[in-house]
Amino acid sequence: MQQPLAIKLRPTKLDEVFGQQHLIGEDMILRRCVQQQRLFSMIFYGPPGCGKTTLAFALANELNLPYRFFSAVEGNKKELTTIFEEAKLTGGLVLIIDEIHRLNKDKQDLLLPHVESGLITLIGATTSNPFFAINPAVRSRCQLLEVKPLNNEDIKKAVMFALQSTKGYNNTLTISDDALNLIVNHSGGDLRYCYNLLEICAIGCHHNHIDKDLVIKYSPIANASYDKDEDGHYDTVSAFQKSIRGSDVNAALYYLARLCMANDLDSIERRLLVIAYEDIGLANPAACGRTINAIDAAKRVGMPEALIPLGVAVIDLTLSPKSRSGVGAIHKAYEVCQQKQADIPIYLRLTPVGLSEDEKYDYSAKDKWHKIQYLPDSLKDEEFYIPNTNSNYEKALAENYKKLKQYYRTNDLKKLK
Repeated sequence: MQQPLAIKLRPTKLDEVFGQQHLIGEDMILRRCVQQQRLFSMIFYGPPGCGKTTLAFALANELNLPYRFFSAVEGNKKELTTIFEEAKLTGGLVLIIDEIHRLNKDKQDLLLPHVESGLITLIGATTSNPFFAINPAVRSRCQLLEVKPLNNEDIKKAVMFALQSTKGYNNTLTISDDALNLIVNHSGGDLRYCYNLLEICAIGCHHNHIDKDLVIKYSPIANASYDKDEDGHYDTVSAFQKSIRGSDVNAALYYLARLCMANDLDSIERRLLVIAYEDIGLANPAACGRTINAIDAAKRVGMPEALIPLGVAVIDLTLSPKSRSGVGAIHKAYEVCQQKQADIPIYLRLTPVGLSEDEKYDYSAKDKWHKIQYLPDSLKDEEFYIPNTNSNYEKALAENYKKLKQYYRTNDLKKLK
């Protein structure tokens, strides 16, 4: 069976790796490992196709160390046990584990003592955030090294290498500048995607020439290096909310489009609702209602038409005045509740016991309600709500709040009567 192009071109030493100069450049950590002939346990994390397992294989090869590959998705305990027995016989092994975040507890229990003793030098690879996805016991025994998406210049160099290398197409193919740029742009920093696209174009081209139309035929849209369950999706969600908060309408629409490419309307709708109430809130309460209407419309029409009401909502929220006073107030109140509990004043309880009639809350005395102390005595001076005056609506709230603060509130209801 013929190997994919990405496998045939896989580097065997660091000098053949594209990108990642923060790891393999002069005086950088992986370069120092090769120079000093030393290796430590590490976890490479980053998006798909940026070279995590490639770096692992290149390191082991260049250091001339025996290594074994294990897939956390497909491998079983028996395979791991066999690797550990081999390591005992040979005095140690480098163990490269792909998708290490999927390593279950049983396999981790087998792995940890051997990493601890140094019998196994672990090199893990994961597309997930290691601070959340990797078991702390594994994480504490490894250095975490980020592997970044390749930039356009690195991808372009990789394409030219593939066309010229004897391991690739050995100068038997030509490519137009437009086609080259399109492959680079559609790859999204994912070299594996780039090589797969180049390979299918090489099969489908006429007269050994790849043009722009051919690339469009096999790659009508740019590669999105995430799906709705991957970290890249959540990074995009984060950028989406920050763009709306920062009132950058073009960035907000761009990240909405990226999220829609993952076809996960549920998380888009949840995030829009959170943004509406968290970032816009009291500055423009009507926008919160309009967001709900837009979400309802998006659900009714489905994709791709759902883009229209969602886009309108994003423009509305992004260019609206902002106020985080609401979220700040409830979070501060929640924090106080976590730190200390206070007794509810007896006159506010549903069925107060031991109070005379003139000490009880008077449901008919509307003119006295704003003079009553409602917070427990130990919290009576707390202020959770700090008004924001970015809009006329909240300015009106702030004015009313200022007037109400001028009244002395009392827990002696008898005096009020």
